[in-house]
Amino acid sequence: MTLDEQMEVFMRGTAEIISPEELRKKIQKANQEKRPLRIKLGVDPSAPEIHLGHTVPLRKLRQLQEIGHEIVFLIGDFTGRIGDPSGRSETRKQLTEEEMAINAKTYTDQVFKILDPEKTIVEYNSRWLGALTFTEVVQLAAKTTVARILERDDFATRFSENRPIGLHEFLYPLMQGYDSVALKADVELGGTDQKFNLLMGRQLQRDFGQEPQICLTLPILEGIDGNQKMSKSLGNYIGIDEAPAEMYGKTMAIPDEIMLKYYELVTDIPMSEIRGIESGLKDGSIHPRNAKMRLAREIVTLYHGSVAAKEAEEAFKTVFQQGDIPDDVPEFSLPNELLDENGSIWIVRLLTSLKLCNSSSEARRLIRQGAVSIDNQKQQDPEAHIKTRKGLLVRVGKRRFARLT
Repeated sequence: MTLDEQMEVFMRGTAEIISPEELRKKIQKANQEKRPLRIKLGVDPSAPEIHLGHTVPLRKLRQLQEIGHEIVFLIGDFTGRIGDPSGRSETRKQLTEEEMAINAKTYTDQVFKILDPEKTIVEYNSRWLGALTFTEVVQLAAKTTVARILERDDFATRFSENRPIGLHEFLYPLMQGYDSVALKADVELGGTDQKFNLLMGRQLQRDFGQEPQICLTLPILEGIDGNQKMSKSLGNYIGIDEAPAEMYGKTMAIPDEIMLKYYELVTDIPMSEIRGIESGLKDGSIHPRNAKMRLAREIVTLYHGSVAAKEAEEAFKTVFQQGDIPDDVPEFSLPNELLDENGSIWIVRLLTSLKLCNSSSEARRLIRQGAVSIDNQKQQDPEAHIKTRKGLLVRVGKRRFARLT
């Protein structure tokens, strides 16, 4: 590829590159030396389920992998014991080594749905961070100041509000930066919330006599609510291991305003074609519903294949465009201990017990929004108790159904 073509791949969907001029020089130098750039992404496997928000940097790695660069997928099994404080209003719970190992295994199984395992170097930062002596840790800590660390908004806010900051949390950016030194990274990827940590890597590489890495930040993907960062705890996520029909239906629920962002960040569709879709939406030659169905097909195909995507689309048309109830509604029975003496159950407990909502807070929110119905009757009182019976049909939104046996 030409230099300009490579730069276009690097720049697709990125929020910021520090700096484009340095990146061009690095690519030119690597071409002259006939070697790939070493590109690093570090993750702390604190939560084992990957959703589309997590795939944004992974997909960027795959694009760079396909044009010949060397990808290092770094599992922060050491830093994960602290937990990245970026964007946090309180200290994270520290994970045990056993929890980290389980999460890391689950994480890598999912990651290789996106990355080519034969072209990916997997590293664990315990290999070098665990080997540092206390003297070396002190020497590393001496390379920055408390004032510099407090430049981070999350630390500054907690400090000004008198909320606790663990001393170990101050070490996190230094450890992430030292990862770049240990790996001799040419480029490091991260979300926009990782900018401070990525810049720390540049600083430490200079301190250790290395050429500083390029920092490539990527946008934070909003969830299907269109407002907040995609998160399992908020219930606004699309998991890459979810069933095709669920994945398709959730994609159809995203607001039209962020549809093109999803096209750019989580599909393989060329940018020239995405610009054509954008133009068609503006002049009315493409209906937003059709564009979103194309997006849903693309996403399901990536993780489940084209046959599953076609079946999911047909199911969506049957249930949502025709207003039908699917033939394969999951059936559940409820333990007697969940029911009161009248055979009734609190509606919030009903939704969580049937796994239609991930949490009580999500259930309350959806009830208030009018997204919950019992036997086709809308429910808007989160304190209601529902009389149970065989065949009771419970529906959340347009995609989630359950029937009591």
